[in-house]
Amino acid sequence: MSRLNWLGRKSIPEGSWLARMAARKPRMLVAIALANKMARTIWAMLTKNEDYRDPAQAVAALSNIPQNLPDAG
Repeated sequence: MSRLNWLGRKSIPEGSWLARMAARKPRMLVAIALANKMARTIWAMLTKNEDYRDPAQAVAALSNIPQNLPDAG
């Protein structure tokens, strides 16, 4: 919950998962959901031995992949 208090409502990007959740759910429930999401992300990174990938960078990387690949048929 301290993360939500520290961020304040103004610094949460509008339209983000956290902003949408905070707009319609109680603050304590949002804090628990955020902690759960962070724990699942960390667990996945540890079990797969991967580094954190920023979602914005992942979307940018996907947009650089050519869309018109030749058919295999």
